[in-house]
Amino acid sequence: MGKSFASHHVLKAASFWAREGQITALMGRNGSGKTTLLHIAVGEVKPDTGVVRFRSQAYERPRLPVLARRGLYYLEARGRLPGTFPIGAQLRMIAERFGGQAFDRVVAELEIEHYLEKRSHELSGGESRRAALAGAMIREPLCLLVDEPFAGIAPKDQEMIGRALRRLAEEGTAIVTTGHDVAALLAVVDDVIWCVAWTTHGLGRPQDARSHPEFQRDYLGWHLEG
Repeated sequence: MGKSFASHHVLKAASFWAREGQITALMGRNGSGKTTLLHIAVGEVKPDTGVVRFRSQAYERPRLPVLARRGLYYLEARGRLPGTFPIGAQLRMIAERFGGQAFDRVVAELEIEHYLEKRSHELSGGESRRAALAGAMIREPLCLLVDEPFAGIAPKDQEMIGRALRRLAEEGTAIVTTGHDVAALLAVVDDVIWCVAWTTHGLGRPQDARSHPEFQRDYLGWHLEG
């Protein structure tokens, strides 16, 4: 993928992949193109070069509603359920719409039983993030793209979200996530892609990424300093 905004290059020859039953992390400094890649993948940003491939089909101009019908779901950074209706009503509507049987299990897994009668604006950031993830998981997507699921929330919320993503992957969903929460991310992912210098590099397993000298120096070192 290639993408520039005016004269500012964001991506050159960058790519990522989602593998069934695995969690892949896109990692890199702020402005390295992680979110832009996700936005291209779901059709929110048009690339200058490249195509999106999903389930063996190429899309020059992907559209999220089309991809969603084929099993893809995108949860944006700090995404939350709409505040119009109570959380429980929205999750039940999602379960009815998608014919899933996962409502009770997902609600219990993300510990949102006590929030079902509340609206999203009444919840803390972590609670709201868990409720939004529940909406994604009840759909039982084939592929889930989730932008910065651990950002700005308490360790307890991070742990619950990490466990839920791990379980979803173990049931076969292909997951791609982003973020700077190194400990939380590397604890749950299977594969790391480094976004740097307008491109991407597959680093392999978390332990391989941690021991990669350039990644260690230019990203992990920067993150610790920051």
